[in-house]
This record gives sequence, C-alpha cells and structure tokens, in this order.
Amino acid sequence: MLSFEQKLQILESFPKLQRKNVSLGRVNFHFEESQQDKKTIALHLHPNGNGFVYAGLLQGYDSDEKGFVNIREFTADELKTLVEASIHSLSSSREEIHSVGDRIIAESNFHEAEVWTNDDEQLLSLVHDDDLWYIYTGQNVEMVFETLKEAKEYLREEGFTLSKK
Repeated sequence: MLSFEQKLQILESFPKLQRKNVSLGRVNFHFEESQQDKKTIALHLHPNGNGFVYAGLLQGYDSDEKGFVNIREFTADELKTLVEASIHSLSSSREEIHSVGDRIIAESNFHEAEVWTNDDEQLLSLVHDDDLWYIYTGQNVEMVFETLKEAKEYLREEGFTLSKK
C-alpha cells in the first residue's frame, strides 16, 4: 500500500489538478477544466491511506454509487493510470448519455476508457477517441487501431486482460 505522502506526490504530479485541503487532514484534488458537472478527481485522501478517485465514466472499475473507487490498495502505476483516465474522461463534452448495465457511456465526443493489466501488473489504457482506439502506457500512446476488435485482439495477444478494479 502506498503511503499518504506517496499518493499526494502522485496526485500533485498532475499539473491540471488543484489540491484542496479539507477537514480531518484529508485532501481533495479538483480538475477545474472538466467539461462535465464533476470536478472532483480525488476525494478524501486521508493520512491513514484511504481515499477515492473518480471513475464514474470509466469501464473496468468497481465504483460506488457516486462513481468513486477506493484506492487504498492501489499501486503507484494503478493510481497514475486511474487518475489519467479520470482526467481524460472529464476532458470532453457529452451530448447524449445512456446507461449500459451499471456503466455510463457517452455517445458523442466521450473518451471511453478501459484499463488492462498483465501478469507483471503492467497497466495499459484503452481509450476511444475520434473514431479510433488508442492504447496508452501512462500518457504515451503505444498503439492506435481503427476498431475495438483489433485493439482487444492486440491486448490479448500481448497477455493483457481487462482489469477488474
């Protein structure tokens, strides 16, 4: 488990996020450039190691009713990937949204994201943007595909599976 200080360091490494100190020593991080109603990326990061990151518009995460994922046991790479995906998901406007199972997927201009992992705990993000499917390693584009099928085939061939977090 990462320490409170390590989690703070990771979140503070994102220049688009603004730190907001709240009660009981907890810290929130806001994304003021959000194109959605949601601006809080990290919620109630606490010195005891607990905290939450917004994943309400992402696939592959077990989030609460408000769209937040508990990050208590996340590794540094998992936390970075989730924060990057969360910022990305809030960076575009949505015109029409519909519910698919327990996930919300926007139909226009939304950057749909999934997190994939392998046996070595490496993380890749699969993001749909402008009719293409991008595979990211952190903030770097690794591959680009024209179809979701091609992107998922590539990920499976490389030994990755959809993350269950």
